[in-house]
Order: sequence, then structure tokens, then C-alpha cells
Amino acid sequence: MHGLGNDFIFVFEDAAKLANPAAAAASLCRRRFGVGADGLVLLLPSDRAAAKMRIFNADGSEAEVCGNALRCAARFLADRKIAPGPALAIESGGTVKQAVLLPDGGVRVEMGAPVLESAAIPVTGAPRRVIGEEIEAGGERFRYTAVSMGNPHCVIFLEAGREAPLDRFGPLLEAHPFFPRRANVEFCRIIDCATVEARVWERGAGPTLACGSGACAVVVAGALQGKLDRSAAVHLPGGILKIEWSPAGPVYMEGPAEEVYSGNIS
Repeated sequence: MHGLGNDFIFVFEDAAKLANPAAAAASLCRRRFGVGADGLVLLLPSDRAAAKMRIFNADGSEAEVCGNALRCAARFLADRKIAPGPALAIESGGTVKQAVLLPDGGVRVEMGAPVLESAAIPVTGAPRRVIGEEIEAGGERFRYTAVSMGNPHCVIFLEAGREAPLDRFGPLLEAHPFFPRRANVEFCRIIDCATVEARVWERGAGPTLACGSGACAVVVAGALQGKLDRSAAVHLPGGILKIEWSPAGPVYMEGPAEEVYSGNIS
């Protein structure tokens, strides 16, 4: 399945049989040598929701949450009548996320409230909110804002005319000493107060065509700095996600989720 080109292998009936899902993810996600995907998603029984979702990145590391995978999981469960629609709950990263299937085929997910305190993201140093602070990587300096949407994000708004090659700076910032659990990295350009372009280097996966939690983090970071409204369209290489940061706290994400094919692998 994929959400705006951010693709995943979903395993449902045999998910519990995978004794080593980290190794399975690294093998199956390897493009041209396996099935090929940005991540492996296991859908397991839950006593709190329609299913419990575990996400493993292409390098075998486990992610806390993934917005695109959440939308795909909701579509998977509803299309197979495993859970009644249009509203359903999915457990991920120790919390329960609410999803609603939309008439146009998209899915709207409540991603929860953003975490802004540095110790909880986590970011090293004194307890604070990290908004527009300086970070150095590869001999270049950037201004970044740190946000957690259940997983850590380093959001950088580029100045007009400035380029930041994702393949060069993405891995350096992901593993920067400021981020003890590594970080997802977003390089952004403001189009107007309701539109932003973003390119994403995902922790454990590298450059991806879209990142749901990253799009949420971008709008939160932009709103905190007065660069974006609390409701904005995030243009990613794979398409557009609509993000709304509610005054009540939660962030809502809306976008497509599609099944590509199903099959068996030994």
C-alpha cells in the first residue's frame, strides 16, 4: 500500500508469525532484492482498537508512528471488513489514533497534539522549546524547530534561493548529536501562509515521497514561527497532504491511501 508514494508492506494474518520483524523488514523492504518498500507494517490484535500497528523502517529500526501508514491501515481494515467504517481506531506507538474514511477515497486521521518540550522530543540540552535554533551539519548552518508527533522531527525552513541537498544533509541531521533517538528531517519552502513545499529525509528510510507525521510537524513549526496558518497544504514530491492544527491541541491530517497489490512471499 502507499500514501502519496510512501509505500509499505502490510502483513495481517501472519503478522504474529514473524519472530524477527526487524530482520524481515530489512530483507523485504530492500528494493530489487525483496518486495521493496519504505517500511513493513504489522497489524496485530488490540484490546483498545480495531488493530495494533507496528512499523519497521527499511533499515529494520522500529518507528513509533507513521501518518501515511495510519491512513493505509485504516483503508486496509475497512476494505476487508475487519473493522466497520467510516470511523475506526488504530493503536500505534502506545496511543490510539482515530481515523475517518472520506467519500473521495481519502482518510482523515487525528494525529494527537504535538510535543514541543525538548526533553520529550527528545533534543539534548537544557529543557526548552526548540524554535528557530541553530544547528550545524556538513559545514553548513541552519535554523531548525524540533517537534514530536510521536516521533522526532527537525524542521528547517529554507531562505529564498538557498538549496539544501537532501542526500547530503539528511543523514547528517538525522544522526546529529542533538537527537539521541535520531530524527526525521524536513527541508521546507514557504509558498504563502497556507501553502508550503517540503522534502523529507525519514529516519531509518532515507528520502521518501511523503511523510504524514513530517507534514504535521512542518505546519506546527510554521505556525509557531508565524510562517504558516494553523491549516495548510503541504506539497510533497508524492502529492499534497492537508494539515490542520486545532486550537484544542490535536493535529489532523487528510490524504489518500491506496492498495497496490497483494501476494505471497516465502
